[in-house]
Amino acid sequence: MRSFAFNLAYWALSIVYCLAAAFAALAPGRRATSWIIRRYVRRMVQAMALFAGIRLQVRGRERLPQGGFIVASKHQSWGDGFATYDQFDDLAFVTGDHLEKFPLLGTVLTKLGAIVVNSCGGHTARAALKERAADAHREGRKILIYPEGHLAKIGEKFRYRSGVWHMYRDFDMPVVPLATNLGLFWPQEASRKTPGTATLEFLDSIPTGLAKDEFLARLEAAIEGKTAELIAEATGRPVAHAIQVPTPHETALAAAATAA
Repeated sequence: MRSFAFNLAYWALSIVYCLAAAFAALAPGRRATSWIIRRYVRRMVQAMALFAGIRLQVRGRERLPQGGFIVASKHQSWGDGFATYDQFDDLAFVTGDHLEKFPLLGTVLTKLGAIVVNSCGGHTARAALKERAADAHREGRKILIYPEGHLAKIGEKFRYRSGVWHMYRDFDMPVVPLATNLGLFWPQEASRKTPGTATLEFLDSIPTGLAKDEFLARLEAAIEGKTAELIAEATGRPVAHAIQVPTPHETALAAAATAA
């Protein structure tokens, strides 16, 4: 019943606020649209607690640096975006172009200044990421990115992509790793929710100036290590590090090659 009640609230809130945001997008600037989306996110986090019984505890806010920075987060659940966006007043975020399939959402994302890229990656996606992230950087906004590019199951991880390093290098901004165990309670896109207390934890920022391989290794170790600890803490089981699996795109390419 909890899951059913939350799913009703999820779609009701999404429809009402998306329509309101699309209407607000007709106004000059993004202030009106941003105000509505911030309220939407806050209501969704409240609905998670009220209907699904999923409460959030946030750790490590004292570690956040002053000024602009990039948040690089583990991505286990659709709830990750709501939970993280709710922690900031003005956050630009990197998202896949799959969200543009929803009616009106593409207009809202454009107005918000979201950084929409091709989910499959490649040179075109990297060029789009660089251009749109540069716009957010010029405006002094903090940026959220999911380095794996896909929702990962508990106990699994995908290859960390280099897009976050390119922003880190080009903008000379520190990167704050963000670990979470929210996927235990709201797995990926699943309709079924499990009550409990989920944790988001901001970790020590990675200073500027590192080479690509060193940066990506340090970022992955921080996010995956703390995520494994948070999962163990919530379940009472020993710490188990995630296993790397192929991305959906890599799986599709392998299947196509086999078929050929």
